[in-house]
Amino acid sequence: MADRNDTNKHRSHKLISYANGRSLEEINGTVKVPQGKGFWRTLLAYSGPGALVAVGYMDPGNWSTSITGGQDFGYLLMSVILMSSLIAMLLQYMAAKLGIVTQMDLAQAIRARTSKTLGIILWLLTELAIMATDIAEVIGAAIALYLLFGIPLMIAVFITVLDVLVLLLLTKIGFRKIEAIVVCLIIVILLVFVYQVSLSNPNISEMMKGFIPTAGTFASHPVVAGDTPLSGALGIIGATVMPHNLYLHSAISQTRDIDHNNEDEVAQNVRFTTWDSNIQLSAAFVVNALLLVMGVAVFKTGSVDDPSFFGLYKALSDSSMLSNPVLISVAKSGALSTLFAVALLASGQNSTITGTLTGQVIMEGFVHMKMPLWLRRLVTRLISVVPVLICVAMTSGQSTIDEHRALNDLMNNSQVFLAFALPFSMLPLLMMTDSSVEMGDRFKNSTWVKALGWISVIGLTYLNMIGLPRSIEGFFGANPTTNELATADHIAYVLIVLVLALLAWTIIELYRGNKRHEAEIAATLDEDAK
Repeated sequence: MADRNDTNKHRSHKLISYANGRSLEEINGTVKVPQGKGFWRTLLAYSGPGALVAVGYMDPGNWSTSITGGQDFGYLLMSVILMSSLIAMLLQYMAAKLGIVTQMDLAQAIRARTSKTLGIILWLLTELAIMATDIAEVIGAAIALYLLFGIPLMIAVFITVLDVLVLLLLTKIGFRKIEAIVVCLIIVILLVFVYQVSLSNPNISEMMKGFIPTAGTFASHPVVAGDTPLSGALGIIGATVMPHNLYLHSAISQTRDIDHNNEDEVAQNVRFTTWDSNIQLSAAFVVNALLLVMGVAVFKTGSVDDPSFFGLYKALSDSSMLSNPVLISVAKSGALSTLFAVALLASGQNSTITGTLTGQVIMEGFVHMKMPLWLRRLVTRLISVVPVLICVAMTSGQSTIDEHRALNDLMNNSQVFLAFALPFSMLPLLMMTDSSVEMGDRFKNSTWVKALGWISVIGLTYLNMIGLPRSIEGFFGANPTTNELATADHIAYVLIVLVLALLAWTIIELYRGNKRHEAEIAATLDEDAK
């Protein structure tokens, strides 16, 4: 017995260990919630997970696509932000419901119905998507440090690695306080842009018209600064609906302490978690809409040659680039540009917390491997800074605008992996929440949720796939040759075939796994009847 205890103690001190228990076990079921209390008090107890999810919908990648869309096409793409946000609410509702009802996160649920080989492939694919998102966070945080404190970019990139110390501190204070910190940072971002857009006095009637999609929303013309409405819409969609948020929400929705044998308590958890998610995602929608409005109303057409965050910072401090008299007077004080950089830094730090938690969820769920959060963050951040450092080093001898554009292109191109990973989280999520075997008759998707879910999943997958050739073209620079364009298209078509083949494999294994689970349940019931 003593030897066994010593062995267990030794295992507990290993940096990498086996994990096949509850999702995010350290925080699973740790938050007490009231029963039989009023709506607002109960909602407050359930509020928090939605904020961590909403962070992914307002990261630096969203900033770039929304502001650029406003600068290039006015309010035309406002409807894309609205549609993306509504689809996000639907998908996050299903992800949270899956976690609450089955007591498994999405990674665990997929792995339980598929083979070990497929589980490893899907894990690696999702890890690449998380690292791609991390690249945007590195760039955003490094630029914010440079703009606020004048720290050279190369050093600022290394400093972003130190956010692991912030994560270490947060793990000591409890999950409820982490939720509160994230909410505060979201409020900072929201207030900054409400202030800046209110000063710009936008055209409200044109803005409201932009919420109605038209034929021009997904058109291939006009071409502005190398972008079309279609490419701008795909950029917004790709930056908005990200796969790791579905894994995260299915895990952190389980942090509330409820009696899972009581269906009414489970139903209450689903209901208030959905309220929390929709409220927080509404805030994310407002932020993204404000970013697009800022791109339209704040800057004079064609005045910003540098499309990166550097150019936007400069534009907010250069009164000659602004179109509103009130903004011009405020810009001279430097307040607009400083607030912009503060909000950018807050966005990057928020994403640090959620990205690390998601990485742990998929590692435990797909391959049953666990490591301390600080170590996981350190490893993934060190990998993510490599392409950023290479980009900074390679452009160090070029003009300032070329350096900035290269970083901006790297941030946008890194989102390509999201197009690969997205179907492999959406389709399994929809299949499982549609199933009465997984969810029970009370909690499986209703007919209208199922219909909207399939339309959303098929539509998003299609748009991501048709946008892939242009995304690959982006790796060949601003002015690719005819041969480079042909090469990019060939690469994209091969990748699309691979994605569809892997997707078919995933669907087949999930279907078979579900049937196997159904047979096991039936056999158990027959045994009990005897």
